[in-house]
Parts: sequence; structure tokens; C-alpha cells
Amino acid sequence: MKNHAKGFLDLVSDALNKVPEVDVFEVKSKIETGQDIYLIDVREDHEWIESKIPASIHIGKGVIERDIESIIPQKEKEIILYCQGGYRSALAAESLKKMGYSNVYSMQGGFGYWVSNNFETL
Repeated sequence: MKNHAKGFLDLVSDALNKVPEVDVFEVKSKIETGQDIYLIDVREDHEWIESKIPASIHIGKGVIERDIESIIPQKEKEIILYCQGGYRSALAAESLKKMGYSNVYSMQGGFGYWVSNNFETL
């Protein structure tokens, strides 16, 4: 695990008090059973190009607030965000909640935990 700055970790901790997390096993199950979810990868472009979860779409953390309404106009849809470790996704999910999205989650452990469980990637 990277050594993140205390201020960043405090922001993430605060976000996680407002945004629920789902684990990779639950996300995998939702995908496999065809549940109606949006799985959004908020990592940087180069991370997305390198590898991703097959069912995901990419909206980088830097542009998600700007682009989300054109991609997912229905604010009640279930949206699960992920990044590499679960920190950036928590911050992005908090922003979406502030924008009125009511069913937003952050994937606990992020893409790193997905990979460490040997789940499929592209």
C-alpha cells in the first residue's frame, strides 16, 4: 500500500462516512447475474488502457462531475465506482452523491483487490 498524505486520507475517510462500499465479490456477482448497474472506472486514462474490468466504462475522476449526467441521466441508477485502491473512487462517489445520485457505491479495495482475487480483466 502506498504511503498517502494524511490530508488525503482524512478526505477519503470523510467520504467513506457518506458513501457505502461494496466488495469485489459482490460486484463480480452483480455482473455475473446481469444486474442493472453501471460499473465506472475513475482511474487515469493510462491505467484504463493498461487493464480494466470487462463490464466497466471509463470516466476519469478528473471529468466525472462534468460528464456523468450525459452518460447516466437517471440519478436513481446503481453506480459502482472503482479506482486502483478504493480511495479516488470514494471521493468521486461523494461528488456524485452531492449531485443528487442516490445509489452510488465505491468498490472496496479497488482494481488492485479485483486483480489479487484473479478476477477477469481486459
